[in-house]
Amino acid sequence: MENVKKALVCDWLDVYSGAERCIEQFNKLYDFDIFALVDFMSADDRQLVLGGKKVSTTFIQKLPFAKRFFRHYLPLFSRAIESIDLRGYELVLSSSHCVAKNILTDATQLHISYMYSPTRYAWDMKELYLEGQNALLRPFIAELLYRFRIWDGSCANRSDKIIAISHFIASRIKKIYGRDAAVIYPPVNTGDFRLQEKKDDYFITCGRLVGYKRTDLLVRAFNESGLKLVVVGDGEQMSELKAIAKPNVELLGKVSKDELVKLLGSARGFVYAGVEDFGIAALEAMSCGTPVIAYDKGGVAESVKGSEKGGFGSSGVLFSAQNESSLNAAIKASFELDYDPVKLSAYAKTFSNENFRKNINEYLKKEYEIFKETH
Repeated sequence: MENVKKALVCDWLDVYSGAERCIEQFNKLYDFDIFALVDFMSADDRQLVLGGKKVSTTFIQKLPFAKRFFRHYLPLFSRAIESIDLRGYELVLSSSHCVAKNILTDATQLHISYMYSPTRYAWDMKELYLEGQNALLRPFIAELLYRFRIWDGSCANRSDKIIAISHFIASRIKKIYGRDAAVIYPPVNTGDFRLQEKKDDYFITCGRLVGYKRTDLLVRAFNESGLKLVVVGDGEQMSELKAIAKPNVELLGKVSKDELVKLLGSARGFVYAGVEDFGIAALEAMSCGTPVIAYDKGGVAESVKGSEKGGFGSSGVLFSAQNESSLNAAIKASFELDYDPVKLSAYAKTFSNENFRKNINEYLKKEYEIFKETH
């Protein structure tokens, strides 16, 4: 594979988040030439994610106010991604939650798409997205999303192979695009989240305070139980949560990474009530030896169930309904949970950066060999 010319196509590069964690590991694995709709990363993030590499961008990069509002150019995304010239590349890897998966390649090129999700706001989360828009603009936005779905659906077969970040996402890919997908879980920087065997008498959650993460449900449940909950993170729900939280619920806002590691490690349990595509924060907590109490749907549920299958013992408790009584019953059950923090931390390390690169490398090599034999 060393002599194979390779391209990595991203949706966009602006801040260091979930997709960029994967891009960072892809870039460590192979010497990719990198393409994206736009690249507005800070110099520090670019050095971390790309090792300072230059990114080839599209015409959207130079449009007015693109740095702040490039997402508003959604109607142009299809034209922009199709304008990228990949002639001469034998292996194309797309890192996609929007349009990178729809890059144009020919029959002599192997295109594998690592897919975080079908485009949420255009497909199964469309109504939730529209609810948050200006009422006068909703009909216009709905029409744009309708046109986007027509184009996006027509591109379903552009990638030769698809890798999903979880079985939950693989099922959504099958539903929306009619494609089967392999599953390789994304990387978790487990080395930074150290094992702490001694636990204090509080529970913790962390992440952006937005509606679909259901932090409001956590707060109401802990209001009822009187147990201590520490909430780390900030977002649009902060004022609402402050208004309803009782004294046993502590809203810390953003904290440093070192402080987050200490808080996760000392907690009695990590709680989560939303539906995540994968759920990195839950595995960061497990890496610290902290069990997880989560809603039994989405990627978080897969990692909690997966510990027992892997022979590491119990890693948490799942609850079946998004309401206070179901959650509080699971929290109560967690007091009787028979788990070993050392084994739990070892289980979380199976999701490490190193294992991710190993799994991706094996998949790419295997599929490239099969492709070359048949083309």
